[in-house]
Amino acid sequence: MFFFKTIISFLQDDEYRDLLITSIVILMIGTLTYHYLEGWSVIDSLYFSVVTLTTIGYGDFSPQTDAGKIFTILYIVIGIGMILSFINTVQHHYTFMRHKEKRQILENKKMKFHKLKRKNKKEE
Repeated sequence: MFFFKTIISFLQDDEYRDLLITSIVILMIGTLTYHYLEGWSVIDSLYFSVVTLTTIGYGDFSPQTDAGKIFTILYIVIGIGMILSFINTVQHHYTFMRHKEKRQILENKKMKFHKLKRKNKKEE
């Protein structure tokens, strides 16, 4: 449940949503370009785009055409910062939401404790 609350709050924030849209656009550009330049399937092209921009680089695919190689150089230089920024932002947002939830739980416990303490004083 917490995961879904985090996703919803992430999507409600304009800056986060813009970063998500930009990341999707970058992946779509890579996917379509590799599909047409290298003749790969859309799935293989998307896979290569994600693996490249997340710096995983399994090595199972690599561009064979000169145009594909030149595009890859530019794609990495332009896209890697954006994708890693997106991943970092998601992680920070998740951590923030986690701490916020823990603070709320702690505050609720404090409130219950103080109510119980006041109740006990009144009964004395």
